[in-house]
Amino acid sequence: MDTQKNLKTQSSHFSARKGLRWRILCIVLLALVTSLSVYPNVWNFSIDALDGATAKVSWLSWVKIPQLPVIKFHLGLDLQGGAHLVYKADTKDIPLGQEDQALEGVRDVIERRVNAFGVAEPVVQATKVGGERHVIVELAGIKDVGQAIKMIGETPVLEFKEEAVVTPRALTDEEKKDMAAFNDTAKTRAQDVTKELKAQSEIDFGALAKKYSDDTTTKETDGALGFVSETGAYSELWWWANRNGAGKISLDPIENAEGFNIIKVGSEKNAGKEVEANHLLICYKGADRCDSETTKEDALKKVKELKAQATPANFEQLTKENSTEPGVADGAGYLGWFGTGAMVKPFEDVAFPMTNGTISDVVETQFGYHLIFKKGERDRKEYEMNRILIKKKTDSDYLPAPDPWKFSGLTGKQLSRATLDFDQTSFAPQVSLEFNDEGKILFADITKRSTGKLVAIFLDGEPISVPRVNEPILDGKAVITGNFTVVEAKILVQRLNAGALPVPITLVSQQTIGPSLGKESLDSSLKAGYLGFLIVAVFMLLYYRLPGLIAIFALLLYTTINLALYKFMPVTLSLSGIAGFILSVGMAVDANVLIFERMKEELLRGKALGTAIDEGFKRAWNSIRDSNFTTLISCAILFYTSSSLIKGFALTLALGVLVSMFSAITVSRTLLRLAASRGWLKNPNLYLPGFKTIPATVEEKK
Repeated sequence: MDTQKNLKTQSSHFSARKGLRWRILCIVLLALVTSLSVYPNVWNFSIDALDGATAKVSWLSWVKIPQLPVIKFHLGLDLQGGAHLVYKADTKDIPLGQEDQALEGVRDVIERRVNAFGVAEPVVQATKVGGERHVIVELAGIKDVGQAIKMIGETPVLEFKEEAVVTPRALTDEEKKDMAAFNDTAKTRAQDVTKELKAQSEIDFGALAKKYSDDTTTKETDGALGFVSETGAYSELWWWANRNGAGKISLDPIENAEGFNIIKVGSEKNAGKEVEANHLLICYKGADRCDSETTKEDALKKVKELKAQATPANFEQLTKENSTEPGVADGAGYLGWFGTGAMVKPFEDVAFPMTNGTISDVVETQFGYHLIFKKGERDRKEYEMNRILIKKKTDSDYLPAPDPWKFSGLTGKQLSRATLDFDQTSFAPQVSLEFNDEGKILFADITKRSTGKLVAIFLDGEPISVPRVNEPILDGKAVITGNFTVVEAKILVQRLNAGALPVPITLVSQQTIGPSLGKESLDSSLKAGYLGFLIVAVFMLLYYRLPGLIAIFALLLYTTINLALYKFMPVTLSLSGIAGFILSVGMAVDANVLIFERMKEELLRGKALGTAIDEGFKRAWNSIRDSNFTTLISCAILFYTSSSLIKGFALTLALGVLVSMFSAITVSRTLLRLAASRGWLKNPNLYLPGFKTIPATVEEKK
């Protein structure tokens, strides 16, 4: 029986030693894998050196050991810089009980817009603060915060409008009476100003402008208009200055559409040459603002034939009969007087050197082929002016400005998708639109009744394309063309595809963190972590001796496991997340302290070393479990009820607690058992904290 019992004991010891060896192997492998995951450059540098050595040996040159991928930590907003934006959602018009759904819709739209903007790892979170609903947006690493805010908050409104026939109403008798009375008073005021001018021995025009002028944009600068030209604004004032010359003051008010003007003419200058001309245009398919289907070759042939027929006497008639320019029947291609910069450069380069009364050769511009008839040339005079304006009322003060466009009923709500395309002829970027079934019907009706007319495409109240409808479009597809760059077209596509916000939002808080400040915060956090770890390691080693050394190794493994998890989950590390990690390090050490103190008690009671280790872990487990469990409950509450900054703290703390239970219970226990089974490391005094030793009475009992 004793022999059988001894065999069972030996078998049990062998199984225990075998299990211990396997656990040690697993711990070593885990330490190796997590360490290389956190810092793969050690492996990669070694492999580079090994590859260099094997390349010199012919029979080993084929050996190639793969390198490890370098996975970076995901840094949060406060570490790599960026923007923290808080939007308040206006849900007053949302039916009761549907606020959460509406806010999720806002979150989804913002997330699509932010993703389209190219921000890495954005955080978009819907929250409720008291009675208000907020959307928190974190854009880490973003450079153009203003553009991101614009993209997040704007609601793109796409509308199709048709030409409107506007017949303004006539003024009522009361409105006419009021306007006449106001204008009589204005004229009297202007005459009073001129009387004051005449009465002054030394005229201070600037002082009178500040005192009387209704032109708020110029009165504080003595009524200065700068240099005025014949073809620019204030042309009526230019004509008075041109008749009367420099240095004169209009002591009789000059009436124009704005009101009654009293002007002081300063210096005169020559502003270059002006040319008076007519032109004949033959455009072709693909040219700007051209609806013709004529090919470029046919257009060139046509304009050359007209050139052969053209004379100064018949030029206007040929233009009326052949030019493709809109409205040519009324104006005969007359361009009036124009200076340099008014026309496109190829046109200007030919028109100015021409002799008066001659017709040019064929000129090609972006609009097609031209013939130019130069009527005259003159010096262009400009006069420096100051003015006092006494405003009068016109019909526009009583009648709303007529809108040349009327809403067709087709909007971006009927838009299925927008894509970036390129014109097959000019290769210019354009935006293709495809409508849903409802939009397809609406668009077909619009193009049917607008054939031969213009249809304007408005985005956020501004026309972005005004194409002419050549034929009905029945397949529900349209193209927005314009002078887009590729980048502008891409942004337009993103805005149209993002859709409208279901709830209005207002930016109530904005915090921008520069990358340099984030780097300083990261460096400070790392220094604090290194210093804290060093102090804890020194304390554990000096006070707990061998168990302290084991605890340091377990703590290093705990650190590499956590950092590897941060990389592969991934966890976005912020300052609060690093704080959670550092706090969990303290809790991991605390678990070891509890275990080692229980071991001390068992050793002082005379227990054998192996038994004391097992009892220490067993008796400390309840305290470790309960404290960590309450911490995990707190982390869960913080994670599900707080903002993203607090979520980072809760997540890293919870991960740290879970990993610390593994490192303190499994790793430390395995290493202590290994140490307790090896030679002089079996001495129980090595496992007592401080400078305690096992009393002789305890030794005798053993």
